[in-house]
Amino acid sequence: MRAEPDRDVRDLRRSDRLTSIELCAGAGGLALGLEQAGFDPILLLDNRDVACETLRANRPTWNVLQKDLLRFEPRHDLPAHRDIDVLAAGLPRVKSAATASRPRGSSWELELFETTARLTVELRPRALLIENVPDLLKRDEYASSRTRVAKHLEDAGYEYCWLLVDACDFGVPQHREYAVMVALRDGATDTFTANLCPIPPAPGLTVGSVLRGSMGARGWPQAADWATMAHGISPTIVGGSWERGGGDLGPQGSVRAWAKFGVNGRALADDVPSADFVWDPSLGVDHMLKLTVDQVAALQGFPPYWTFEGRKTARYRQVGNATPPPFAHALGVALRTALSAL
Repeated sequence: MRAEPDRDVRDLRRSDRLTSIELCAGAGGLALGLEQAGFDPILLLDNRDVACETLRANRPTWNVLQKDLLRFEPRHDLPAHRDIDVLAAGLPRVKSAATASRPRGSSWELELFETTARLTVELRPRALLIENVPDLLKRDEYASSRTRVAKHLEDAGYEYCWLLVDACDFGVPQHREYAVMVALRDGATDTFTANLCPIPPAPGLTVGSVLRGSMGARGWPQAADWATMAHGISPTIVGGSWERGGGDLGPQGSVRAWAKFGVNGRALADDVPSADFVWDPSLGVDHMLKLTVDQVAALQGFPPYWTFEGRKTARYRQVGNATPPPFAHALGVALRTALSAL
């Protein structure tokens, strides 16, 4: 089914909209949030065919290019030159020292990080937006890469800042921490930070309230009781590696956190519980709930109309690795305000 733009997107089309390019676009969470904030993409790039299929299925008019970022050549791959307001990048997550298989400071993920900075210097967008895990900012093994990126930007006249933020402060029912780098060609990073305003918690924005309707969709009589018990926000949903196994809701710590909601975090369901399902975690994992991909997408803040292509595990990988659209929207609004002030 073709997705329709949100009302706020249609409203913004009546006024001047800004332009964006997105690198490592994935399933479109960052692009959707930026669209809602008033940015129309000139190009979205990703190296995975299934992610590109998802983008095209939801927004047939978007210009989607399947290509490795390290092989991206703006002179050949971009449409006719246009001014670029924002270059955005939801880059693959850097690895912690405990999990990285490559030597410290020399990973493929860092190469993409530095390539994005070089492309910024080449393309001269008015703003750069990069989001990643907090380790990119906090861990010493990434300091040399941060320094090289900073030098690229400073030499090109960009002013930049780093922020550590949690998506749960922006209308997402999930603890999900980010390191966000924003660089502005003409200054005004202070305007951006002043306008990245946390949203007061919506009453009852919990795992239970978000999923109650879907849990009862097939007549499961315990849906309301479960939703009342699941009164809290979820742990970080971890998409996992594309090279590893099936879908689960994260490492052991996440599995334990999900168990407190009576959810089996070690597997995903094909459908919501049936009317005869007996939910009783004391009887073991067979009597714990399993979430569907669509339910995980709801906890990521995706609207119901946004679809994901591929088989179950591929769909889950896209959802789990996406930027939550409400958080992306908040970033976009703050960027738009900063750019409008220049």
